[in-house]
Amino acid sequence: MSKGHEDPSVAFFLELDGTVHFVDEKCRFRVEIQARRTEVTPERPHGLSYSLTLHDADGSRILGFDNAHPVPANRGPGGRRHKYHDHRHRFETTRIYAFTDTETLISDFYRAVDRVLKDKGVKT
Repeated sequence: MSKGHEDPSVAFFLELDGTVHFVDEKCRFRVEIQARRTEVTPERPHGLSYSLTLHDADGSRILGFDNAHPVPANRGPGGRRHKYHDHRHRFETTRIYAFTDTETLISDFYRAVDRVLKDKGVKT
């Protein structure tokens, strides 16, 4: 897709870079967003580098969607790595994330944030 015909949600997503905001009424849980354009590579075919994270009151990441590194396909130090870097973290678990577009990424992330907060009994 040429730059002149880019999906408007990509421009919106890139504008979110550096955003930090609280997502609960007591300001204990915060979301941090990093988003920037990168070269199109086999690992990042969409040409974006991103990190959307949810942190608790002591600053620990409890949820994250990012593409900073490949996801292990097998456990252990000799395990294979998946080709794509898009994945999500929830507490200590890492799973592949099927990136389709930035609008879906944002929606999926905030849906996961809502689930985590609900599981923790947090009012938003």
